[in-house]
Amino acid sequence: MDQGTRDELVGRLAEAITSVRTTHPVRVAVDGPPAAGKTTLADELAVLLRARDREVVRASIDDFLFPRAQRYRRGRYSAEACYDDAHDRAALRRVLLDPLGPGGDRRFRHLVYDAATDTPSSPPYRTAAADAVLLFDGVFLLRPELIDRWDLSIFVSVPFERTVDRARDRDAAPAGPTADTAGIDRSWRDRYIPAQQLYFATARPAEHADVVVYNDQLHRPAWDVRPRSSPRGM
Repeated sequence: MDQGTRDELVGRLAEAITSVRTTHPVRVAVDGPPAAGKTTLADELAVLLRARDREVVRASIDDFLFPRAQRYRRGRYSAEACYDDAHDRAALRRVLLDPLGPGGDRRFRHLVYDAATDTPSSPPYRTAAADAVLLFDGVFLLRPELIDRWDLSIFVSVPFERTVDRARDRDAAPAGPTADTAGIDRSWRDRYIPAQQLYFATARPAEHADVVVYNDQLHRPAWDVRPRSSPRGM
């Protein structure tokens, strides 16, 4: 296991991504629990890769949600619904991962859902360069339905209790003193953490990831490269 500064981590991950050799865009999963720091890490990688003249496609699992009525049909705090009913994985494969993969035509959509209106969305198709990089962040990305669609997978690991603290700080900040911290805590303890425990038990994502980032200390992270993936460049 290595440990270093934030810049060192991002630099090493960028090297790993650019070392992947494919004839199609490199599809990178940035997986991990909610509030682990996945989006921030993917955004940091996007900045660095673009500075190195790589085309980057940024997308997130939050743009592949089903509408709320389907997500919460088993109850707002159902962990099983969070794991099985929240995300349109078939659409993710169909409009993004498969077009950017082997044999794909590189014409893709980066989202199928509009959170502002809670409705499906169909933006125009775009065409990615053959050497583009897809940086896709989200939860449950190493499920059996998706695991073979990634050319490099990163799992961001943070203890569940730490994610609750981060979520409380993040989600309560816009509302200030009127924030529903009890509701935030219940969502985490009844829905999000049990859903992650179900994911860990059934899919074992940290065991299958190419790189595990230990993000407890945001400015002093550690990372571990799985032995089977060491030729990828880190």
